[in-house]
Amino acid sequence: MTAPEADLFGWSAAPFTGGGYTHDVYRKGAGPGVVLIPEIPGIHPGVLALGDHLVDNGFTVAMPSLFGKPGRAKTTGSIAASLARPCVAREFAAFATDKQRPVALFLRALARDLNASTPGKGVGVIGQCFTGGFALAAAVDDSVLAPVLSQPSVPLPLGAARRRDPGLSEPELATVARRCANDGLCALGLRFSEDKTAPAERFATLKRRLGDAFEVIEIDSSPGNRGGFGKAAHSVLTTEVREVDGHPAYEARKRVVEFLVERLA
Repeated sequence: MTAPEADLFGWSAAPFTGGGYTHDVYRKGAGPGVVLIPEIPGIHPGVLALGDHLVDNGFTVAMPSLFGKPGRAKTTGSIAASLARPCVAREFAAFATDKQRPVALFLRALARDLNASTPGKGVGVIGQCFTGGFALAAAVDDSVLAPVLSQPSVPLPLGAARRRDPGLSEPELATVARRCANDGLCALGLRFSEDKTAPAERFATLKRRLGDAFEVIEIDSSPGNRGGFGKAAHSVLTTEVREVDGHPAYEARKRVVEFLVERLA
């Protein structure tokens, strides 16, 4: 059995400008809003399947195309091709610590726009891999009620300081922590236990700052794990999902949907 995949059928695309940046945004569905930020290499068939799954569960999904070619398969070649721009672009600041990334301004504007056009109390934001931490940075805005950080990998974890870095600036993290303490904001984080690109130290920093408001799902990927995951297991909500009850990544995806329903319905 392989991971679920889908294509661009039914998705409408239009440019959206916010925070000084313009990207095409793909939209589909009805119900409370969820901004689904793609992982490297972009809006690939696995990300589209996740988007369709959210739509099937009653959400309006907006996917910004930040890099890569939408619909292109996730391959070694497409990953290598799509890494070049985000790794050097000022918009993402892939290596910087304690950094307010300009892409967060775009995502907050998109979240506000989606919130204005959908029912519910606010919107969710799901970030994955390279974009995982961007979901929490978006939660500086009051429109975001359900940030989900799946295997957050920025800043790229080269050295101890970057492994500990939460992926957003101290003022942004302080604002999110205040929202957690005073407004009931909650966040959900997901990673594989042996994933060095989404380091455990990063989750430890976030847990220390956000406390019980930060729910962590860590899936065992150590040798001999019951899910059969390899040591390079990384993409919790896409590549590693097998649609079988009890499968750890499938159950993690179910928890993400439950979290969004709890927070947004």
